[in-house]
Amino acid sequence: MNLKNAAAHSGRILLALYFFLPGIMKFMDWDTHVQLMETHGMMLVPYLLGLAGVIQVVASLSLFINRHVAICALTLAAMTLVINVNLHDFWNIYEGVDVKHETQNFVKNLAIFAGLLLLAATAMETPAQKNSH
Repeated sequence: MNLKNAAAHSGRILLALYFFLPGIMKFMDWDTHVQLMETHGMMLVPYLLGLAGVIQVVASLSLFINRHVAICALTLAAMTLVINVNLHDFWNIYEGVDVKHETQNFVKNLAIFAGLLLLAATAMETPAQKNSH
């Protein structure tokens, strides 16, 4: 395995891990996540939380086994944007929410979003395109 492939596989696995563990935690620590979402004024919280957890677990497992990478990466990217705008909205003031921490999470999630876009773009390349780099 060359350095390019090692970097690509490592990045894919690390992004999968980043979503897998929080996806599992959504179900293991349900009430904490419900409270967080309600603090930010979200509606349909149980449905959205369950959907987010399922998406994170299923998409990350798919990334782990290198299947449907582009679709999963784009789905996780879209979810990351929705979460960013709704739960890391540092421009709003909520009791007990640290603005500096939410700003840091917002910017971090933009980087994760960028990584997911790059992963999706790489997965969409044809074999000929992948060999030409």
